Amino acid sequence: MLSFESDYTEGAHEKILERLIETNYESLSGYGSDPYCESAKRKIREACQCPEADIHFLVGGTQTNATVIDAVLDKYEGVVAAKTGHVSTHEAGAIEYTGHKVLALEEHQGKIVPEELEEYLKIFWADGNHEHMVFPGMVYISHPTEYGTLYSKAELREISDVCHRYEIPLYLDGARLGYGLMSSYTDVTLPDIAKYCDVFYIGGTKVGALCGEAVVFTKGNTPKHFMTIVKQHGALLAKGRLLGIQFDTLFTDNLYFEISAHANRMAEKLKGIFQKKGYEFYIDSPTNQQFIILEKKQMEQLQEKVAFSFWEALDENHIVVRFATSWATREEDVDALLEIM
Repeated sequence: MLSFESDYTEGAHEKILERLIETNYESLSGYGSDPYCESAKRKIREACQCPEADIHFLVGGTQTNATVIDAVLDKYEGVVAAKTGHVSTHEAGAIEYTGHKVLALEEHQGKIVPEELEEYLKIFWADGNHEHMVFPGMVYISHPTEYGTLYSKAELREISDVCHRYEIPLYLDGARLGYGLMSSYTDVTLPDIAKYCDVFYIGGTKVGALCGEAVVFTKGNTPKHFMTIVKQHGALLAKGRLLGIQFDTLFTDNLYFEISAHANRMAEKLKGIFQKKGYEFYIDSPTNQQFIILEKKQMEQLQEKVAFSFWEALDENHIVVRFATSWATREEDVDALLEIM
């Protein structure tokens, strides 16, 4: 069966596996204090053009979001996010479990709008009863969004400006960051993200690694005793070398960016197949996730030969489904899909 179910259904890029085998019998200190973690941090700082960046490796996306948000916020604060944001929907209440409310804003193709964010913050502070309310203490965005859409540099700068006017940090979820950075439709670079965001993470799990995310604090703003907080949240790996080696490999010879570009090329080819066959798109995604509308019977028939993801019910007879390409997608599999459809 062909699979376009997600971008983390395969294992890891072969160069990562080779490095893990090569270094397997080295005896190294744990918890990220090994030379491979340090090398990876240096390479990430260079890629971000942010020499002052403080970088930490965590085990997965949900743990990263819950840990960073909990570490940055005070007890009485919540995090502002689009209602379709990952922390609002598919993280099983992980943020609320830490005692922080997700303050949901209306989404526009998965994104929040700077003007609406500012209006929300303005209304909160103008409310005479705001001391009795959950304070907005951070803004969360994802890039790409959960619908594969991207913020422009201007949008990112405007959101950052709003956050700074209200003295709250901007946090960017980069679970699929590589696919966003390598989209042919973006003007946002990794240094731009480091410039405009107070903290963000570079996703490894969905971009070629077995597991792991790299959290980047960009403004000398790492919470006190952050590693201890990471451990409290179960997001600290004892064999930290596993994450360091993976990110060191991903950021050697532009591997992270090359495999991300490959996924986007496969997605563009996939998009062309759907267009050729006359399928309707739910949203125009410029990255590796493609959302199309199928009749229920069409979906059931296609599921017999192809794995893809249910996204949402559009009406009684139509379903939005997601096809995702990845660093590991083979061109022959995309060609095979054309034959099936």
